[in-house]
This record gives sequence, C-alpha cells and structure tokens, in this order.
Amino acid sequence: MEFSKSKWIGTGACANNWKSPVLPAPYFRKELTLDKVPGQASVKICGLGYYELYINGKKVGDHVLDPIVTQYDQRARYVTYDVTAYLKAGVNTFGVILGNGWYYPHTKEVWHFDKASWRCYPKFLLDMEADGQSLLVSDQSWKCSTGPIIFDGLRNGETYDAHLELTGWLESGYDDSEWKNAAGVTPPGGILQEQTSPPCKVMQTLEVQKQWEVQDGTVYDLGQNIAGWARITVKGDSKAKITLRYAEKLDESKCIDQSNIDKFVEEGPEAFQTDRYILKGDGEETWEPRFTYHGFRWIQVRIEGNAEIVKLEGRVVYTAFDKIGSFECSDENVNKLQRCTEWSYIGNFVGIPTDCPHREKNGWTGDAQLAAETGLFNYDASKAYGQWLESIVDTQRPSGQLPGIVPTGGWGFNWGSGPAWDNVIFELPWNIYVFTGDDSEIRKNYDAMKKYVDYCTSMANDGIIGFGLGDWCHSDNYKIVDRDLTDTGYYYACATRLAKFAVLTGRSDDAASYTELAAQIKRAFNREFYRGNGIYAKGEPTAMGCALYHGLVEESEKAITLERLSETVKGNGNKPDFGILGAKYVPRVLAENGHVEQAYELITQPEYPGWVNWLKQGATTLWESWSGGASLNHIMFGDISAWFYQYLAGIVPDVDKPGFSKLTLKPQPVKALDHVKACCKLPSGELKVEWKNTAGKFMLDLETPVATILKMPDGSIKELAPGSYKEIC
Repeated sequence: MEFSKSKWIGTGACANNWKSPVLPAPYFRKELTLDKVPGQASVKICGLGYYELYINGKKVGDHVLDPIVTQYDQRARYVTYDVTAYLKAGVNTFGVILGNGWYYPHTKEVWHFDKASWRCYPKFLLDMEADGQSLLVSDQSWKCSTGPIIFDGLRNGETYDAHLELTGWLESGYDDSEWKNAAGVTPPGGILQEQTSPPCKVMQTLEVQKQWEVQDGTVYDLGQNIAGWARITVKGDSKAKITLRYAEKLDESKCIDQSNIDKFVEEGPEAFQTDRYILKGDGEETWEPRFTYHGFRWIQVRIEGNAEIVKLEGRVVYTAFDKIGSFECSDENVNKLQRCTEWSYIGNFVGIPTDCPHREKNGWTGDAQLAAETGLFNYDASKAYGQWLESIVDTQRPSGQLPGIVPTGGWGFNWGSGPAWDNVIFELPWNIYVFTGDDSEIRKNYDAMKKYVDYCTSMANDGIIGFGLGDWCHSDNYKIVDRDLTDTGYYYACATRLAKFAVLTGRSDDAASYTELAAQIKRAFNREFYRGNGIYAKGEPTAMGCALYHGLVEESEKAITLERLSETVKGNGNKPDFGILGAKYVPRVLAENGHVEQAYELITQPEYPGWVNWLKQGATTLWESWSGGASLNHIMFGDISAWFYQYLAGIVPDVDKPGFSKLTLKPQPVKALDHVKACCKLPSGELKVEWKNTAGKFMLDLETPVATILKMPDGSIKELAPGSYKEIC
C-alpha cells in the first residue's frame, strides 16, 4: 500500500523561526460513506510530532507517543492499523489529533532542539485501503480546528481546558461549518518508512502509596520512580484548575524538588514537567495527557477553585517489548538492584534509549551501548535497537563523525561524543547478533561502521585517539583516567569488530586491513600507556580494566595486570573508583578471570561510592552519579544486571554460537549467596537455571532448550542435550 494520492496536511500555520509561538493542538475530521463494511481495511498514518487516530468515536489502537521519534529530516515513520472492526455501513467519521512532540520542540535548552532544522508545526499523512482500493486519503478536504489541548510540550507538559471540548466531533452529522479546510504543507523532508519497533504503550498503572498536605497543595507518592504521567479523576466547579507538577525528589519540607532535573532547561511558555487540567464542571471527569511524558515518583497537586481529586494514578509508559528474562537470588540488595536496573531501563526506553526521562529525554549513545547487554538479557529489545540504529546512521556526517545524542538538532558533534559513545554503532549490531543470531544489523550498517573507523583513523596520532568523553561520572574528577586511554581502547574494539564483521559478510580485503589496523592500535596502546609490572597509565582501575576488557594486554602480561587490578580495587576497600566505563570493565574483568568474589563485593558493598549506597538512600532506580546530586533515573551504571545473569547464573553469550545456538553455562557461586534463579527466553525456547549452595555442596537445576556445555564450579565440564538436569558438585 502506497501513499500514492495522500498529501501532507496541517493547519497552514508556518513556524518560520525559533521564536514562532506554541499553538493549541490541531484537530482534524473527515466523513466517509461506505456502502458496506469492507472485508479488510487498513490505515497507515504518519502524524508528526505525535498523533491519535479515531474512527467513529473510538481511538484506533493502544499506542501512545506515536510515531517513535526519528531524525525527521532524514526519516519519518508511519504506522499501519487493521481498522476493519472500527468501520460500519453508512457514514464513518475519522478524527486525528496532533501533538508537538520532538517535531516541534519549543522548550529552550542547551541541546538546541528548539532550533532543529526540521522544526515545524504538526502535520500528518494518511491513507486507508479497503479490499485493495484506496478509499480515504489526507488532503485539503479534511476540516481542521483546535480544541481543549491548548498547550503541549515534550519537556514541559500538557494543558487541557475541558470547556473547549468539541462534543460530538467524532460522530457523523457534527456541524463543522466553522472549521476551516486543512492546508497542504511541506513534508518533513526524510524518507517515509514503516515503524518496525514495538510502539510505546501504557504498560502499568500504579496506585498512590502515600499522600500528604503541604503549603502549596498535596503531594502524592507512587513509591516508584517511573516514566509516564498521572491520570486523574476529579470533580468540582466549572473553571477550577488542577496543576500537577512532577519530580523524583523531595525537599526538606516534603514538597517536590525539581532542582536536580530542571538544569539546562528553561521554562519557556509553560513550566517544566507540569500538566494542567481545567474542569468542565460536569460530575466526575477523568483525564490524562496525550503528547508528553515525565520522569517522576512524586506529583504535587495544586487546586485553584472548588474541586477535589477523587483518584490519582501513575501511568507507566515505555516501549512495549516483551519481558524475556528474570533474575533473583538470596541477597535482597541484589534483588533490589535488579529491580532498580529494570525500572531504569524501561524508564529510559520510551521509543528510543535515553539518558533520563525528565531533564533531557535525549538518546545518549554512550548510555545505550553500556546497557545493551542488560537490555537484551531482560527484554526482547532487538527490533527497537534496530530501528534506532537507522537514526544513528542518519545522523552520521560524510566524514564518518557521529553525535553523542540521536536524534540531534545539530548538537553533540563537537562535545559529548567520542569512541566510547560512538561505539554504539558497533555494540548494538554485535549484541543483537550474539543474543539473537540475527546478523542483518551488521550487514545493514557495515558501510557506516567502516566509515566511522576510517574517521577515527583520520583523527588518530600514531594510533592514539582522544576526543569526546571518557570515564564519565567518576566520584572524583581528579582521578578520571586519561581519556586517550579509554578512547583508544574503544578505537581498537571498533576496528576488531569491523574485521570480524568483514569476515562474516565475506569482505576478505577489509578483514585483512582492519585486522592489521587493530594490531597497530594495540601496539600503540601498550607503547603509550603500559608502565610495566601490570600497570597501565597511573594504575587506575579503569585503565587496567579497559586494557583487559578490550583484549589489549599482551598474553605474557595478563596475569600480572589482573593482579594489579585486584590489588588496586582491594586497596580502595572494594569500592568503585571509576565512572561509567569502569563500571562495566572492572566487575566483568574480575569475574571473567577468577575473582568473582571480589567483583561481587565491589557491586554489593554498602558504602559510598557504590550501588547499594543508593539503595540505603531509598533509590528505586539507578542514579546518574555516585553522589546522587543529579538525575535519579539513569541506566548508564546498569551493566550490573547483565553481570548477574552472565556470572552468577552463568548464562554466557558466545559470538561463536550466536543466538545461543549452543549454550555455554558457567555458574559462578559466591559465598554470600545461598541460591540464584534465572530464566531467559532464548530464540529456541526457555532456559531455567537455579542453583543452591548448601553445606559445601553446589546443586544445580537446569532446564535447557538447546545443547549445552556445562562448566561446573569444580572445573568439570559436561555436554548436555536439550532437557532437564540436576547436577551436584
């Protein structure tokens, strides 16, 4: 089905510069007479920034915040619905409401989206096909007006005036004589493609756990930091106003405190993370926003006029991928960290992987690449990652350069990127292949990856590279390892993976040249940073962890480098002495090389800085910094969940057996745990691993859908056919 006759339509308003005003959300309607209900009918629609489609008074589908944001001047997404059940013989009424979303970002902030090249008032393109014929298209015969959504902004919120509701506008016979005809408008500029990622949906509804009165209203506590919004049921007088302000922190007076998340964002025409509802005054009224979302645990409600909140609920919103993994153990702190990681992951995947769901909502590439394995252990996220990869490639400059955020309005190329972030273009295809066996993202993105490695080579001096960000969010900025070291480590990783991808895709010349490039980088890395006796740089944990994690240490020096790393970590009281890069390197390297007990202690020790120290302060999601002075919902320290699956449960992703075509299971018990239980839906079926550590005996219960190489803690190795097993050592 093609948009062969459809035209992009809008209200005709023109946003000709960044000072253009914010207008109310536009409403569109069209009536269509059908002699009979078609045997099959489908609608495809692209509504930018966001849309809701209605037929005969019913919303079509259960998607929210659709379509998922893209680099609009390069690509826009449409969504296809089967609408047969919505149609009837006779007059059918179609309605579309549009929101600003990322397409018309109007909040002033440091990332310059308010000056993005694509920035324009909302518009849409629609085509309905029934029994092989196009019966309805978007054109200037549609009527348009405005309604009760008088303001919407992605980082601000939504204001809804129920007095302005258009009663009956979604029914046939509605008098739209005062509505004007829709205007033909310019397309967004990019190619039009069907949405392949699972959509965003309301995935849970949370009840209020506590509430209390404060000087300026009532504070409601959901008990959990989430991404989404509040749904309210209210009653009261006409024109009474309900204001809802969202935050993830309270001040000393137990009022909400947005000071940790409103940095770099100006209020603009409406306040940050604030929704408003103006009552119609007609009994109980239930409302929730359509075209915004917030990051929060607490909602502070102020009522102006005579009204009351009958009920308030938290609506949890994220990309509707399936949950495919679970992990639990005998240490409740580990279980809490697992839950915190899951909540941070879904709270930062509202369409695209983001850094935080409140202050920025930006698609930071570094956060995404560090959390990819955690995501794929817990969720069926490969299609969502694949779609976002297309946006990453859409932002790549001809030189090969990538920005630190995707999408971008032009910001992030000169600060905020660098190899540790840009590695996302390799990390996602690599992990999708390893976890699912699907190599399509490798093949599709090979040229972009090659272009990036060549760009790094153009930036390198004698094999050493250093630009962008390094071991971000260390507890002590004076102790951050030299950025050149971690950048060169990722430069090597990218070259190494490109060589492997070249072999996989049959490019023998590339395989040889990038293998040689990787060897040159390795020699340069050791020449520049190795000090002898296992020490890299100044002996920082991240320095030695980076060298070991990326395979840059010469074979003869591995044992001594690992020993130096272990000693350094122990000398710091087994506390994290690193930022987000070291948080991935160090626990993995230790566990991979016989120091799982130390890695476990590093993750679970309760003092500052540390993950469990967050729990002691009441965290329900992972934080941006060890101190907790910034966002309280970030995923970039979230590799710990993947660590639990891979090292404690022993589920080892293996590039030589992609998609777990043959499973390697190597559980590593630690003294502090009595039992571990993990489940994963592999491509071939469900894997269940449960072990107990009792009276000096390790007892394993295993259900595996594939042939399995089992490596027991006593060093014994067994090859098992698919089936159920009980093993003891």
